[in-house]
Amino acid sequence: MTRVKIVTKEGAQMPKYETNGSAGMDLRAHIKEDIIIKPGKRSLIGTGIHIQLPQGTEAQVRARSGLAIKYGIGVINGIGTIDSDYRGEIKVPLINWGEEDFVIKNGDRIAQLVICRYEKINWEEVETLDDTSRGEGGFGHTGI
Repeated sequence: MTRVKIVTKEGAQMPKYETNGSAGMDLRAHIKEDIIIKPGKRSLIGTGIHIQLPQGTEAQVRARSGLAIKYGIGVINGIGTIDSDYRGEIKVPLINWGEEDFVIKNGDRIAQLVICRYEKINWEEVETLDDTSRGEGGFGHTGI
C-alpha cells in the first residue's frame, strides 16, 4: 500500500475506505454552517484536507452513487482531477440536478476519492495510423 501525506484542518475527517473492497474513499464536508444547494445550482464544498500525492499518481474526485440516484447530486465536471503537485485544500464542486433543495451538513459524505497511476507520453506525429478491425467506427458502432 502506498503512503500519502495528508494535512487535516481542525475538525476535518480523513478520507477513508468504507469496506475492504472499496476503490474510493469517502470525502466529507468540512463547513462551518449548513449549505443549501437549490435545484439547478452548484456549490464548492470544502473538505478541510490537503494531500501530497506521489509523482505519477492523481486523485480523482467522483460523485457518490447514492447521492446521485436519491437526490440528483453530482460532481459538476464528472470526475475532477487532483494533480500530484497541488497542495491546496481539496474542494468538491457539487451540482443539484434534482427537484428539491439539498442540504449539506458538516461531516456529510459528499464525494469519493480514488487514487490512480498514470503514464506521461510523448507524441509521435505520423501521416497515418495503423489499421484495426474497428477503424473509425465510433458512438454506437458495435450496437447498443
